[in-house]
Amino acid sequence: MTRQHAHTAPRLRAWLGLAVVLGPVLLVSMDGSILFLAMPRISQVLSPTADQALWILDVYGFAVGSLLVAFGSIGDRYGRLRLLMIGATVFGLGSAGAAFAPTPELLIACRALMGVAGATLLPSALAVLSELFPDSRRRAQAIGIFAAAFATGFAIGPVVGGVLLGQFWWGSVFLVNLPVIIGFLVFAPVLLREVRPGGTGRVDPLSVLASAGGLLLTIYAIKHLAADGFSALPITTLIIGIAVLAYFVVRQRHLDNPLIDFSLFHDRVFTIAVITGLLPLAAWSAAAFLSATYLQSVLNLSVLHAALLALPGAAALTISCIVTPAVVERVGKRTALLVCHFSIAGGLLLLLPTTVTGGIGWYIASTVIAGLGYGISFAVVADTAVGAVPAERAGSAGAIAETSNEIGNALGIAVLGSLAALFFRLQGPDLAPTLDETLQLPSLLPSVIQDAKSAFVTGLHVVVVAASLLHAALGTVALRWLPKPAPQEQTTEVQEQPAQERREEQAVAGRG
Repeated sequence: MTRQHAHTAPRLRAWLGLAVVLGPVLLVSMDGSILFLAMPRISQVLSPTADQALWILDVYGFAVGSLLVAFGSIGDRYGRLRLLMIGATVFGLGSAGAAFAPTPELLIACRALMGVAGATLLPSALAVLSELFPDSRRRAQAIGIFAAAFATGFAIGPVVGGVLLGQFWWGSVFLVNLPVIIGFLVFAPVLLREVRPGGTGRVDPLSVLASAGGLLLTIYAIKHLAADGFSALPITTLIIGIAVLAYFVVRQRHLDNPLIDFSLFHDRVFTIAVITGLLPLAAWSAAAFLSATYLQSVLNLSVLHAALLALPGAAALTISCIVTPAVVERVGKRTALLVCHFSIAGGLLLLLPTTVTGGIGWYIASTVIAGLGYGISFAVVADTAVGAVPAERAGSAGAIAETSNEIGNALGIAVLGSLAALFFRLQGPDLAPTLDETLQLPSLLPSVIQDAKSAFVTGLHVVVVAASLLHAALGTVALRWLPKPAPQEQTTEVQEQPAQERREEQAVAGRG
């Protein structure tokens, strides 16, 4: 009886703790995509400019991506639970402010605040799993579930947004966060223990400023270069951002406790995995945003109808994310990464047959096929990052993985979205910068509407071809770089894991 209680109690606490952590994780990822279907409604009410609309969409991802590294290290040093509690509180306040924002400027500010809070939540939440699940096999399962929640948040964000907009006003897409945040603040102190790993040293303030400032300046410059072309301000900003990031990299090599251990990138599997965290998110966010506009503004579907059409792809993504850890255990990360990139490349190309008059079937097929690859990317990146480092660096490693995700999400909308906007301006009627703004103009002739929609579809096709080629290229690099695992090594690894698990369970029972 004593042995069974000692074995069951820690495991029950671990899984309950995981369930509590998944709430904010789901919200942080969901808020990266929940506005894809809501933007037409927000544009009608708040009337943002084209530039403000892009900032409403991507300032959240910019804030999260630029601060993840800093907050991952801060959580490692000063306590992950404390940072989770602070971040959840600020995220709730930012959500409430965004829901009732009367102007585009205030909405952008609240979205930025939510992004800062999100940067505190993701790396610490991922690091907590290392404490809850010390066994490598169970940790991989937990991280697979974590990654599935993160992926599901991105996937169902547009669906949740569409359902809420079908019943309530646009601010409801932010208020939906509050019940989850309140639940987390109530149960987290009960189920999660504070973790302050020893020997991690003090936080280097200059590294924090350099990582956050360099990333923000660089992403800002890339966004404006893609959207507006070459000019003095974005070029100067890009040069400064790259210089700050270079200083950050050099400084890390001379610190005893750096924010990022760049030696991790000597491992080719780790490097490919981190790039895999960035590129699929860029492709997914751009394709999801442009497809949402295509379904609503080109095919004239309702918000709810468009949301329901996204469900098959969301299901494929979630299932893929959950089963990937077990599949990787058998086939290896090399094969999983190859399947990831080539399935995304093929899935994106299925959007090419879409036209101004139809393409719903092609859209569903595209999201399902590409969704398999997106799910693999989430699971492989997270598990590789956390499993490659000791427990005291789990927050920093998790931050690298999540940073690649968030920067990819932001760059997808900023760069690939701007590429679509460029082709719309070049081939469209040249009456407004975007399709939605053009369609809102009064007294448009049917021929002008047709030209505008055709130009948008052309931009969508250009984006999916570009993203597909990038994925095919990265898949080819992975094929050449990553060695095939020896069959004997794979078998040994699979056989050793249950033995290690039994030894750790016996040790727990012995302490009871």
